[in-house]
Amino acid sequence: MSEENKSIEQESKTEESFAELLEQSMSVSDRLKPGQKVKATVIGISGDRVYIALGGKSEGAIALDEFRDETGAVCVKPGDEVEAAFVSVRDGVRELTTKIRGGISAVKMSTLRAAFDGGLPVTGDVKREVKGGFEVSIEGIRAFCPASQIDLRGGKEGGQYVGQAFPFRILELSEDGRNIILSRRALLDEERKAKQAELKATLEVGKDVTGKIRSIQKFGAFIDLGGIDGLIPVSELSWNRVDKPDDVLAVGQEVTARIISIDWEKNRLSLSLKALQPDPWAAVAEKYQVGGRVEGTVVRLTAFGAFVNLEPGLDGLIHISNFGTGKRINHPKEVVTVGQAVEVYIIGVDPAERRISLSLQPQVKQARKEEAALPAAGEILNGTVESIMPYGVFLKLESGVTGLIPNAEMGTPFGTDHSHAFPVGTAMQVLVLDVDKKQRKVRLSRKAVFEKAEREELKQYQDSVKSEDASGMGSLGALLKAKMEEKGMKL
Repeated sequence: MSEENKSIEQESKTEESFAELLEQSMSVSDRLKPGQKVKATVIGISGDRVYIALGGKSEGAIALDEFRDETGAVCVKPGDEVEAAFVSVRDGVRELTTKIRGGISAVKMSTLRAAFDGGLPVTGDVKREVKGGFEVSIEGIRAFCPASQIDLRGGKEGGQYVGQAFPFRILELSEDGRNIILSRRALLDEERKAKQAELKATLEVGKDVTGKIRSIQKFGAFIDLGGIDGLIPVSELSWNRVDKPDDVLAVGQEVTARIISIDWEKNRLSLSLKALQPDPWAAVAEKYQVGGRVEGTVVRLTAFGAFVNLEPGLDGLIHISNFGTGKRINHPKEVVTVGQAVEVYIIGVDPAERRISLSLQPQVKQARKEEAALPAAGEILNGTVESIMPYGVFLKLESGVTGLIPNAEMGTPFGTDHSHAFPVGTAMQVLVLDVDKKQRKVRLSRKAVFEKAEREELKQYQDSVKSEDASGMGSLGALLKAKMEEKGMKL
């Protein structure tokens, strides 16, 4: 080929290459519209601009400041792929921006997307409390955390979170970053479960644990053991009676308690503070003797008596029968009131049953009933009606012993109203049927007295008949004999 032909061919290729480049340049310019997004590779950094390749020989420029972090350092380099939006052509240069709607840079958006896809935590600053939750800033990006997701308790404490930084998990993330939903609770729950698994392997009944009071309720206090909550029931707060748990504990207070029960199936852990305190009942037998006199305070009234606190954790009972008022009372409130200081007498101590019996009056020793001799079976005695029960009549004998006449032994027609027929104080004669010396129970019979009297009358009659028969002629002979004697005749 001649030199002339070579020159013509080279010029032709040059023109063709220039035409292609021009066409590519024009096509890029034509297809980019303001706001249109492109992904491009950084090809260089010069001055205050970052240059990216837009295809072919076409380039675009982005302000370098958009790639600076909070410290001012440049966080982009040649070869990095960035996402940007076309803005316009100025002075022949295509200008783009990584700022997406709301001011989120493509770099930050990429970071958030990676965290969202990988389930990685991001750090956010709680800016303020808003309706339904909290506004959170993640490196200047506005996000929202619902109140239910700010902690494990549903954000009931509200404003205490404002101004604090926490790690969050991204629950929702829109393409343009307009809707970012966060959760701190998800991370806390994972942390709690991990700690629970560790704690469960070490906790056992009888072990002492230390934690902080998380919340106080009417029924007790919850203590945070670092991943597991334990409940101290109000009955386990102290040996002394506690009506309000917040009278002895405060939220945030650190306490040591003993584990008294564990139920992992129901996730329940019960603790006790009083288990670490001396048991007041351990020394009861030495400190409180029957017959002793002590002072106390009435702490509770019931239908059957009054409870008196003698010392912290130690209550005694005054039974309603031991008020010693000399008259029958229907309720202890007729004699004492809650909070009243009283002087009481000890009439019984049972440490095993944790029971102390008290009385408002000293117990006068009664003469033993054995001093009144028990009657013997078969004796006929006199007595007076003491009381009448549905099953019989109690009769107090002259000796002072009380016996029971069962209804069947009263000698009255069935259905007789004994309380009407035999008022208290009525005198009657009875026969002793049997005596239980061990139980000192005497069973009596009024009917047996009548039956015995009838038998005796019959015997007397029979004896008189026999005596007449022994004279030889009976009653007719006696009459004849009397007539003959009148006439002076002898048989």
